[in-house]
Amino acid sequence: MATPRRALVTGITGQDGSYLAEFLLGKGYEVHGIIRRSSSFNTGRIDGIYQDPHAKNGKLKLHYGDLCDANNLSKLMREVRPHEVYNLGAQSHVRVSFDMPIYTAETVAMGALKLLEAVRDFQQESGQQVRYYQASSSEQYGKVVETPQTETTPFYPRSPYACAKMMAHWATVNYRESYGLHASCGILFNHESPRRGETFVTRKITRAVGRIKLGLQDKIFLGNLDSKRDWGFAGDYVKMMWMMLQQEKPDDYVIATNKTISVKEFCELAFSHAGLDYKDFVAFDPRYLRPAEVDLLLGDPAKAKQKLGWVPTTTVEQLAAMMVDNDLELAKREKTLRDAGHEMPEFAGHDQ
Repeated sequence: MATPRRALVTGITGQDGSYLAEFLLGKGYEVHGIIRRSSSFNTGRIDGIYQDPHAKNGKLKLHYGDLCDANNLSKLMREVRPHEVYNLGAQSHVRVSFDMPIYTAETVAMGALKLLEAVRDFQQESGQQVRYYQASSSEQYGKVVETPQTETTPFYPRSPYACAKMMAHWATVNYRESYGLHASCGILFNHESPRRGETFVTRKITRAVGRIKLGLQDKIFLGNLDSKRDWGFAGDYVKMMWMMLQQEKPDDYVIATNKTISVKEFCELAFSHAGLDYKDFVAFDPRYLRPAEVDLLLGDPAKAKQKLGWVPTTTVEQLAAMMVDNDLELAKREKTLRDAGHEMPEFAGHDQ
């Protein structure tokens, strides 16, 4: 029986990490995830696929670690001996990065550099090739200089998060060109799902739809309603991460739907799916504006389609409906708890 391929995933407890872990397990991989130590459980997104790490047939194994700890990353590389490394870990909230710029840079930019060094050292010591995926971001385009954005569009970052992502991106390219690493960047445009964190604007909207429909909330407060984004389904996009690492030569790819809509239009889609008019419930709050706004992002995935045969399968309309249906069910459970006199879990949707 052939030994399964091993993958090491940072950020495995996040939206993308959970979908990627499921996908890789379905491909027969042995998946190792890095999680940060916390006083509370933060593995909710992967509880359904997690097995006892001591079980001989366990294919998903979790390890404590942190992108800020270079020594730990090197130790994990030697312990896991992965064939593929997916760097999805980050302080990933753009608005929060203005409040925590140094921490964002340490985790996103320096974290990627430390992981690349760990990969390079392990590959040199062991002679085993490691294929590396870097989660780059459409936020790197920032104040866009051309539309749509492609792999050759210059970056113009407009947040500490985007600046850090840009360094991580170019570090990956540099290690590919300097040391011959099989290292690829996926420049993913906004990708959402029912697993999206509740402080991100799409999930904040769909959570509010469910709660408003069930009488648990009156309004939702948002910032820039006119900003436009290219939104896709995270479950589609993680497949592309894997596809990049199966190519003979590493490269960088834009992953997007080539369609953009505004936050206001996403509100309309989400509220109308529940039979509501968003105008009755959406209010503007300047606290949610960023110091520097990104007005428009629209990705051109032509290269991914041409070279890899990848196309997104979920439209933004289907995505909004999927998320609202999920959050209506969540709101129903909350209402049942409230009606039974139990304390309801706190709704976290306060950032945009």
